[in-house]
Amino acid sequence: MKGRIFDIQRSCLHDGPGLRTTVFFAGCNLRCLWCHNPESLEINGRLQFLKIKCIGCGKCFDVCTANVHNIADNGAHIINRERCDLCGKCVDVCWAGALSITSREINSDDVIETVMRDKVFYKDNGGMTLSGGEPLLQPGFAGDLLKKAKANDIHTAVDTAGNVNYENFKQVMDYTDLFLYDLKCMDEKTHIHVTGASNKLLLENLKTLTAYGADILIRIPVICTINDSEKNMKDTAAFLAGLEQAVNVELLPYHKLGGGKYESLGISFNMPDIEVPDKEYLKELALFFLNRRINVVNG
Repeated sequence: MKGRIFDIQRSCLHDGPGLRTTVFFAGCNLRCLWCHNPESLEINGRLQFLKIKCIGCGKCFDVCTANVHNIADNGAHIINRERCDLCGKCVDVCWAGALSITSREINSDDVIETVMRDKVFYKDNGGMTLSGGEPLLQPGFAGDLLKKAKANDIHTAVDTAGNVNYENFKQVMDYTDLFLYDLKCMDEKTHIHVTGASNKLLLENLKTLTAYGADILIRIPVICTINDSEKNMKDTAAFLAGLEQAVNVELLPYHKLGGGKYESLGISFNMPDIEVPDKEYLKELALFFLNRRINVVNG
Protein backbone atom coordinates (compact mmCIF):
# COMPACT_ATOMS: atom_id res chain seq x y z
CA MET A 1 0.00 0.00 0.00
CA LYS A 2 1.19 3.53 -0.79
CA GLY A 3 0.84 6.70 1.22
CA ARG A 4 2.33 10.17 1.52
CA ILE A 5 4.89 11.17 4.13
CA PHE A 6 7.31 14.04 4.57
CA ASP A 7 10.01 12.36 6.64
CA ILE A 8 11.21 9.28 8.51
CA GLN A 9 13.38 10.00 11.53
CA ARG A 10 15.34 7.32 13.34
CA SER A 11 16.58 7.32 16.94
CA CYS A 12 13.76 9.53 18.25
CA LEU A 13 13.34 9.89 22.01
CA HIS A 14 10.24 12.07 22.33
CA ASP A 15 7.60 10.26 20.25
CA GLY A 16 6.62 7.55 22.68
CA PRO A 17 8.48 5.19 25.02
CA GLY A 18 12.05 4.14 24.34
CA LEU A 19 14.05 4.64 21.16
CA ARG A 20 11.76 4.99 18.17
CA THR A 21 11.58 5.44 14.43
CA THR A 22 9.00 8.11 13.65
CA VAL A 23 7.16 8.20 10.34
CA PHE A 24 5.83 11.69 9.65
CA PHE A 25 2.66 11.66 7.53
CA ALA A 26 1.84 14.49 5.13
CA GLY A 27 -1.47 16.28 5.51
CA CYS A 28 -3.27 17.84 8.46
CA ASN A 29 -6.80 19.20 8.94
CA LEU A 30 -5.82 21.55 11.77
CA ARG A 31 -3.95 24.83 11.47
CA CYS A 32 -2.49 25.31 14.94
CA LEU A 33 -0.86 28.71 15.34
CA TRP A 34 2.20 27.14 16.97
CA CYS A 35 2.68 24.25 14.53
CA HIS A 36 6.36 23.29 14.40
CA ASN A 37 5.90 21.01 11.37
CA PRO A 38 4.35 23.37 8.78
CA GLU A 39 5.85 21.21 6.03
CA SER A 40 3.25 18.60 7.00
CA LEU A 41 0.14 20.71 6.38
CA GLU A 42 -0.55 19.87 2.72
CA ILE A 43 -0.78 16.20 1.80
CA ASN A 44 0.67 16.75 -1.69
CA GLY A 45 3.47 18.88 -0.32
CA ARG A 46 4.78 22.34 -0.99
CA LEU A 47 7.89 23.70 -2.67
CA GLN A 48 10.41 24.59 0.02
CA PHE A 49 13.25 27.03 -0.65
CA LEU A 50 16.15 27.38 1.77
CA LYS A 51 17.80 30.66 0.82
CA ILE A 52 20.88 29.94 2.89
CA LYS A 53 21.71 26.95 0.67
CA CYS A 54 21.14 28.67 -2.67
CA ILE A 55 24.36 29.28 -4.64
CA GLY A 56 22.68 31.28 -7.41
CA CYS A 57 23.52 28.85 -10.22
CA GLY A 58 20.24 29.61 -12.04
CA LYS A 59 19.51 26.04 -13.09
CA CYS A 60 16.04 26.16 -11.54
CA PHE A 61 15.21 29.12 -13.81
CA ASP A 62 16.34 27.15 -16.85
CA VAL A 63 14.12 24.10 -16.26
CA CYS A 64 10.97 25.78 -14.89
CA THR A 65 8.46 26.55 -17.64
CA ALA A 66 5.83 27.97 -15.25
CA ASN A 67 7.85 31.02 -14.14
CA VAL A 68 7.78 29.89 -10.52
CA HIS A 69 11.28 31.24 -9.95
CA ASN A 70 11.77 34.99 -10.25
CA ILE A 71 14.26 37.72 -9.38
CA ALA A 72 13.03 40.65 -7.29
CA ASP A 73 14.13 44.25 -7.89
CA ASN A 74 16.66 43.87 -5.09
CA GLY A 75 18.14 40.79 -6.73
CA ALA A 76 16.56 38.28 -4.34
CA HIS A 77 15.37 34.88 -5.57
CA ILE A 78 11.60 34.72 -5.00
CA ILE A 79 9.14 31.86 -5.47
CA ASN A 80 5.66 32.20 -6.98
CA ARG A 81 4.09 29.08 -5.51
CA GLU A 82 0.66 29.81 -7.02
CA ARG A 83 2.18 28.79 -10.36
CA CYS A 84 3.94 25.71 -9.03
CA ASP A 85 2.52 22.30 -10.03
CA LEU A 86 5.11 20.42 -7.94
CA CYS A 87 6.66 18.81 -11.00
CA GLY A 88 9.99 18.65 -9.17
CA LYS A 89 12.19 19.62 -12.13
CA CYS A 90 13.84 22.46 -10.22
CA VAL A 91 14.44 20.16 -7.25
CA ASP A 92 16.16 17.61 -9.46
CA VAL A 93 18.71 20.15 -10.78
CA CYS A 94 19.38 21.86 -7.43
CA TRP A 95 22.46 19.93 -6.35
CA ALA A 96 23.01 22.40 -3.47
CA GLY A 97 19.80 21.16 -1.82
CA ALA A 98 18.12 24.57 -1.59
CA LEU A 99 14.89 23.28 -3.14
CA SER A 100 12.70 20.36 -2.08
CA ILE A 101 9.09 19.18 -2.16
CA THR A 102 7.81 18.47 1.33
CA SER A 103 5.79 15.35 0.57
CA ARG A 104 6.59 12.12 -1.17
CA GLU A 105 4.74 8.93 -2.03
CA ILE A 106 6.16 5.77 -0.53
CA ASN A 107 5.00 2.19 -0.15
CA SER A 108 4.61 0.52 3.20
CA ASP A 109 7.26 -2.14 2.58
CA ASP A 110 9.93 0.53 2.11
CA VAL A 111 8.87 2.25 5.34
CA ILE A 112 9.00 -1.01 7.30
CA GLU A 113 12.41 -1.80 5.83
CA THR A 114 13.69 1.47 7.32
CA VAL A 115 11.97 0.79 10.65
CA MET A 116 13.49 -2.70 10.85
CA ARG A 117 17.05 -1.35 10.60
CA ASP A 118 16.92 -0.32 14.26
CA LYS A 119 14.90 -3.19 15.67
CA VAL A 120 17.84 -4.35 17.77
CA PHE A 121 17.78 -0.99 19.57
CA TYR A 122 14.06 -0.95 20.36
CA LYS A 123 14.47 -3.57 23.10
CA ASP A 124 11.43 -3.79 25.39
CA ASN A 125 9.51 -0.60 24.69
CA GLY A 126 10.97 1.21 21.68
CA GLY A 127 9.41 0.88 18.25
CA MET A 128 7.62 2.75 15.48
CA THR A 129 5.52 5.90 15.87
CA LEU A 130 3.23 7.35 13.22
CA SER A 131 3.09 11.13 13.50
CA GLY A 132 2.56 14.07 11.21
CA GLY A 133 0.65 15.97 10.18
CA GLU A 134 -2.26 13.73 11.02
CA PRO A 135 -1.61 10.03 10.29
CA LEU A 136 -5.28 9.10 10.64
CA LEU A 137 -6.13 11.11 7.52
CA GLN A 138 -4.54 8.14 5.72
CA PRO A 139 -6.02 5.33 7.83
CA GLY A 140 -5.54 2.58 5.29
CA PHE A 141 -1.85 3.31 4.85
CA ALA A 142 -1.41 3.81 8.60
CA GLY A 143 -3.15 0.52 9.34
CA ASP A 144 -0.99 -1.34 6.84
CA LEU A 145 2.19 0.02 8.42
CA LEU A 146 1.03 -0.81 11.93
CA LYS A 147 -0.02 -4.33 10.98
CA LYS A 148 3.37 -5.01 9.36
CA ALA A 149 5.20 -3.60 12.37
CA LYS A 150 3.26 -5.85 14.75
CA ALA A 151 3.99 -8.83 12.50
CA ASN A 152 7.65 -8.09 13.18
CA ASP A 153 7.11 -7.78 16.97
CA ILE A 154 7.62 -4.01 16.97
CA HIS A 155 5.83 -1.77 19.48
CA THR A 156 3.56 0.74 17.74
CA ALA A 157 2.30 4.21 18.60
CA VAL A 158 0.06 6.69 16.79
CA ASP A 159 0.36 10.41 17.47
CA THR A 160 -3.00 11.99 16.64
CA ALA A 161 -5.04 15.11 17.24
CA GLY A 162 -8.17 12.96 16.99
CA ASN A 163 -10.00 15.28 14.57
CA VAL A 164 -11.13 12.49 12.24
CA ASN A 165 -14.12 10.20 11.92
CA TYR A 166 -14.00 7.39 14.48
CA GLU A 167 -14.09 4.92 11.58
CA ASN A 168 -10.49 5.95 10.91
CA PHE A 169 -9.53 4.84 14.41
CA LYS A 170 -11.15 1.47 13.80
CA GLN A 171 -8.73 0.83 10.92
CA VAL A 172 -5.68 1.12 13.20
CA MET A 173 -6.71 0.30 16.76
CA ASP A 174 -6.11 -3.46 16.57
CA TYR A 175 -2.46 -2.83 15.68
CA THR A 176 -1.74 0.20 17.89
CA ASP A 177 -0.13 -0.37 21.28
CA LEU A 178 -0.29 3.28 22.34
CA PHE A 179 -2.13 6.40 21.21
CA LEU A 180 -0.40 9.72 21.80
CA TYR A 181 -3.47 11.93 21.90
CA ASP A 182 -3.09 15.71 21.63
CA LEU A 183 -5.36 17.82 23.82
CA LYS A 184 -5.02 21.54 23.30
CA CYS A 185 -7.96 23.65 24.54
CA MET A 186 -11.21 22.71 26.24
CA ASP A 187 -13.10 25.86 25.27
CA GLU A 188 -14.51 25.33 21.78
CA LYS A 189 -14.27 28.97 20.67
CA THR A 190 -10.65 29.18 21.74
CA HIS A 191 -9.91 25.88 20.02
CA ILE A 192 -11.40 27.17 16.78
CA HIS A 193 -9.41 30.39 17.07
CA VAL A 194 -6.03 28.70 17.60
CA THR A 195 -6.45 25.54 15.49
CA GLY A 196 -9.08 26.43 12.90
CA ALA A 197 -11.44 23.63 13.98
CA SER A 198 -13.91 22.69 16.71
CA ASN A 199 -12.81 20.29 19.45
CA LYS A 200 -16.15 18.45 19.68
CA LEU A 201 -15.17 15.56 17.43
CA LEU A 202 -11.78 14.95 19.02
CA LEU A 203 -13.20 15.02 22.55
CA GLU A 204 -15.94 12.58 21.59
CA ASN A 205 -13.38 10.30 19.93
CA LEU A 206 -11.25 10.38 23.07
CA LYS A 207 -14.22 9.27 25.18
CA THR A 208 -14.95 6.43 22.79
CA LEU A 209 -11.32 5.36 22.60
CA THR A 210 -10.98 5.15 26.38
CA ALA A 211 -14.23 3.20 26.61
CA TYR A 212 -12.74 0.75 24.12
CA GLY A 213 -9.83 0.27 26.52
CA ALA A 214 -7.04 1.65 24.37
CA ASP A 215 -3.74 2.62 25.98
CA ILE A 216 -3.58 6.42 25.72
CA LEU A 217 -1.07 9.08 26.66
CA ILE A 218 -2.60 12.57 26.65
CA ARG A 219 -0.13 15.13 25.32
CA ILE A 220 -0.83 18.75 26.22
CA PRO A 221 1.20 21.45 24.45
CA VAL A 222 1.82 24.15 27.04
CA ILE A 223 1.49 27.49 25.27
CA CYS A 224 1.60 30.48 27.57
CA THR A 225 -1.38 32.89 27.33
CA ILE A 226 -3.20 30.50 24.99
CA ASN A 227 -4.02 27.31 26.88
CA ASP A 228 -2.23 27.55 30.22
CA SER A 229 -4.95 29.45 32.08
CA GLU A 230 -6.20 28.05 35.37
CA LYS A 231 -9.67 27.59 33.87
CA ASN A 232 -8.42 25.58 30.92
CA MET A 233 -6.27 23.38 33.11
CA LYS A 234 -9.17 22.79 35.52
CA ASP A 235 -11.52 21.98 32.64
CA THR A 236 -8.91 19.64 31.15
CA ALA A 237 -8.38 17.83 34.44
CA ALA A 238 -12.14 17.51 34.98
CA PHE A 239 -12.62 16.06 31.51
CA LEU A 240 -9.81 13.54 31.94
CA ALA A 241 -11.08 12.52 35.37
CA GLY A 242 -14.46 11.77 33.83
CA LEU A 243 -13.14 9.29 31.27
CA GLU A 244 -13.94 5.59 31.70
CA GLN A 245 -10.31 4.71 32.34
CA ALA A 246 -7.36 6.57 33.80
CA VAL A 247 -4.91 8.16 31.37
CA ASN A 248 -1.41 9.54 31.77
CA VAL A 249 -0.56 13.11 30.80
CA GLU A 250 2.57 14.49 29.20
CA LEU A 251 3.21 18.24 29.17
CA LEU A 252 4.95 19.47 26.03
CA PRO A 253 6.54 22.94 26.35
CA TYR A 254 6.06 25.24 23.37
CA HIS A 255 9.25 26.03 21.50
CA LYS A 256 10.16 28.35 18.64
CA LEU A 257 12.37 25.97 16.69
CA GLY A 258 9.90 25.56 13.84
CA GLY A 259 9.40 29.27 13.17
CA GLY A 260 12.13 29.48 10.55
CA LYS A 261 10.44 26.86 8.38
CA TYR A 262 7.56 29.16 7.53
CA GLU A 263 9.60 31.58 5.43
CA SER A 264 11.13 28.72 3.43
CA LEU A 265 7.60 27.49 2.63
CA GLY A 266 6.15 30.91 1.82
CA ILE A 267 3.69 30.67 4.73
CA SER A 268 2.91 33.46 7.18
CA PHE A 269 3.84 32.63 10.79
CA ASN A 270 1.02 34.16 12.84
CA MET A 271 2.01 32.88 16.25
CA PRO A 272 2.22 35.69 18.83
CA ASP A 273 5.62 36.31 20.37
CA ILE A 274 5.16 34.49 23.67
CA GLU A 275 7.49 33.12 26.31
CA VAL A 276 8.69 29.55 26.28
CA PRO A 277 7.62 27.85 29.55
CA ASP A 278 10.52 26.99 31.81
CA LYS A 279 11.04 23.80 33.83
CA GLU A 280 9.78 25.30 37.08
CA TYR A 281 6.50 26.35 35.48
CA LEU A 282 6.07 22.89 33.97
CA LYS A 283 6.62 21.38 37.41
CA GLU A 284 3.84 23.58 38.78
CA LEU A 285 1.47 22.41 36.06
CA ALA A 286 2.47 18.79 36.63
CA LEU A 287 1.70 19.18 40.34
CA PHE A 288 -1.68 20.68 39.40
CA PHE A 289 -2.65 17.42 37.66
CA LEU A 290 -1.01 15.16 40.23
CA ASN A 291 -3.03 16.81 42.97
CA ARG A 292 -6.12 15.79 41.03
CA ARG A 293 -4.91 12.18 40.83
CA ILE A 294 -3.98 12.39 37.17
CA ASN A 295 -0.56 10.89 36.58
CA VAL A 296 2.00 13.03 34.72
CA VAL A 297 4.93 11.51 32.85
CA ASN A 298 8.04 13.44 31.77
CA GLY A 299 6.59 16.53 33.39
